[in-house]
Amino acid sequence: QVQLVESGGGLVQAGGSLRLSCVAAGRTFSSYVMAWFRQAPGKEREFVVLISRTGGTTVYADSVKGRFTISRDNAKNTVYLQMTGLKPEDTAVYYCGAGPNLRNDPGGYTYWGQGTQVTVSS
Repeated sequence: QVQLVESGGGLVQAGGSLRLSCVAAGRTFSSYVMAWFRQAPGKEREFVVLISRTGGTTVYADSVKGRFTISRDNAKNTVYLQMTGLKPEDTAVYYCGAGPNLRNDPGGYTYWGQGTQVTVSS
């Protein structure tokens, strides 16, 4: 079992920045691929970015390339999402997920956090 807790969401103006964190409880954090997804009201959960177990591989959705950066610290059981150049269309609940493989679909992730709200005003 892995328990994930996200934090760092909030309200920011367009063009601003936020850093999300996702802390995992458990001693097997480094054995999981970690990813961030987001879900806006009335929409399906959408892939944002993933990072491999060692951090050597990252995959970004086209919509966030060049603006968002994922990183992980296995010693702290934490994955981060640095978001810059935020746009109103980035408004959503952001979820971190843990899974066994490098997949960009929600079905590939076994464990999820409760989500953190990000709201970008225009």
